[in-house]
Amino acid sequence: MLFAIVGLSDIIPFLVFAVFIFGIWSVLSMISQRNSRAQERLTRFSRPASLVDIDTQQAVKENRMQGIVETARALSKPLMPQTELEQSALKIRLANAGFRSDSAMAVYLGLRFASTLLFLLISLAVFVPQYGISFGSLKWVVGLTGLGFYLPQVILWWLRRSRQLSIFLSLPDALDLLVVCVESGLGLDAAMRKVCEEMKTHAKVISEELALCNFQMQVGRPRREVLHDLGVRTGVDDVRSLAAILIQADRFGSSIAQALRVQSDSMRTRRRQLAEEKAAKTAVQLIFPLVLFIFPGIFVVLVGPAALKIMETLFNK
Repeated sequence: MLFAIVGLSDIIPFLVFAVFIFGIWSVLSMISQRNSRAQERLTRFSRPASLVDIDTQQAVKENRMQGIVETARALSKPLMPQTELEQSALKIRLANAGFRSDSAMAVYLGLRFASTLLFLLISLAVFVPQYGISFGSLKWVVGLTGLGFYLPQVILWWLRRSRQLSIFLSLPDALDLLVVCVESGLGLDAAMRKVCEEMKTHAKVISEELALCNFQMQVGRPRREVLHDLGVRTGVDDVRSLAAILIQADRFGSSIAQALRVQSDSMRTRRRQLAEEKAAKTAVQLIFPLVLFIFPGIFVVLVGPAALKIMETLFNK
């Protein structure tokens, strides 16, 4: 009806104009939305996060990790230690490796069970079709399943040993700096805080442990408990002896600076003795590579030409 009255040729310019205006409006809307999102991000990054934002972000992270933790707890039930003594020993080993969370034990045992199940399935899928149900396939299945069972334990041992070695190597510098700070008039809490600030770039592990001690003392825990937990959490003998000396100095009211100085001297003497012990063991430890790898090569080089000459002389006769 409208096309009959006005005509199609008269409506086409209006339709083209409407489509053109709609396209421009869509492009401008997209640009404005992008600018508003960019402005929102800049505003969020430029201002300090409020408590609501922090709680929201923390809730999102907790929701993401909650499923993983629940799955790990479900998988860890078959391997969970039954006695509190075994659970405490496992928690100490995990803390020595740097895993101090409440769900660390469940996650570790869940990973151990998952690793065992994964290696079992891989061995069944690889060796049973190849060898069939026989002693050979059973041997490989049992071996790989045992490897999957003990692999997380070996990794935990390696992480624990690496962390303890890092603490052992960086402790003398931290103790010397702690002695200087205490003798200059700072208290033990302020001296530990200063050590954390100075050594956080090249000794992150011990700085993290001392920072945790400072935080625990700031929230009101007694210094004795904090220092005792420091020795147990690290698992290093030198840190345990240092914590014991500081606890005794705090209990009997003696000079902390003098106690730290004595501990520093004794620790330096002990490290010198360890270095001398390792140097004395070097000669004995070199016997095996000398006999197995170096002496055969020297024997071949020295005796080989003479042996060839003797064999040639004997065969010519």
